[in-house]
Amino acid sequence: MESKIRNIALLGSTGSIGRQTLDIIAEYPHLFKAHLLVANTSTDLLIEQARHFIPRQVIIGESSLYATVRDALADLPIEVMSGHQAIADAVTAPEVDTVVTAMVGYSGLESTIAAIGAGKDIALANKETLVVAGELITGLLAHSSSHLYPVDSEHGAFYQCLVGERMQDVDKLILTASGGPFRTTPKAELATKRAIDALKHPNWSMGAKITIDSATMMNKGFEMLEAKWLFGVGHDRIEIVVHPQSIVHSMVEFCDGSVKAQLGLPDMHLPIRYALGLPGGRLATTGRKMSLTDYASLTFERPDFDKFPLLSTAYRAAEQGGTVPCMMNAANEIAVAAYLRDAIGFTDIHRIVETTIAQMGNVAHPTYDDYVQCNNEARARAMALITHP
Repeated sequence: MESKIRNIALLGSTGSIGRQTLDIIAEYPHLFKAHLLVANTSTDLLIEQARHFIPRQVIIGESSLYATVRDALADLPIEVMSGHQAIADAVTAPEVDTVVTAMVGYSGLESTIAAIGAGKDIALANKETLVVAGELITGLLAHSSSHLYPVDSEHGAFYQCLVGERMQDVDKLILTASGGPFRTTPKAELATKRAIDALKHPNWSMGAKITIDSATMMNKGFEMLEAKWLFGVGHDRIEIVVHPQSIVHSMVEFCDGSVKAQLGLPDMHLPIRYALGLPGGRLATTGRKMSLTDYASLTFERPDFDKFPLLSTAYRAAEQGGTVPCMMNAANEIAVAAYLRDAIGFTDIHRIVETTIAQMGNVAHPTYDDYVQCNNEARARAMALITHP
């Protein structure tokens, strides 16, 4: 009996993860259909994708761009909508089977909550959803038929290492980091590094925002928080190690001293393919596969918390909980955007994040409205620190 084709709602189709997800959908047309494509402002690529995949619906987040997309697709049987409420509504449609959340930053939260409420399976690439509102999301999942599958390569690695294991046997999760483009750069030189330098990641091809987060290692702080909520492990049992080759995607250490690792090429097609294959199993591919003989040396080292202080910020945010991770994420988004347009220096990102958190009060057990208010306030405070340093 043939499997039913699964309708995919792809949120963030024009970003790095979104484009690679469409590669997977094209690779397995007998398994997946792009039912909904969503982008925020990238009209040209969204139109190109829509004309190729012919989804049932297309949504452009920025409402002022609606007419451009609508007119370009007028000759096709595609419903075109706009606005963030339309996104949250569309993911709940009965036809949607799986929601891939590949939107960048805080913007993925509302639609993820809507998808959970509708009982959709979720392939989560938007780590900020759990960073900002992990307590809320896990609480909603506990009362929903939704399954959440991680798309991040590190969390997909944890997931694979934990198959068949008991969580009570886990001593710690070991999160690997490439170290980013500034791993060997002296701390004294970081203040002079511009965005053009930080965007030169040694191993991964990613969007601009996540590449800067990799350069500051804030990305690993986010991933630590994401792992905390995904696997129910305290932040004090999540260790970060720098692994420059990016072949070991993460490891799990068990109570008997054994360690499981998941290895693979630094290619996001692999974790996306694995997440979309769940719960059925792995999807065979004719794509490039790894040969261990090509990687004779795999090395590991401790991260430099002094050179990359946002790692310490993230661990403190995990310990404090409440709305502190939300503040951290919001301030980081504003600071990274400013850095990308050369409005601030590299080390200013940490200053802006820390100062924003210090200026705000923590709500210990926030509601959704608390997160919204916290996000808005933190963004405003971070912006003020940029315009009036």
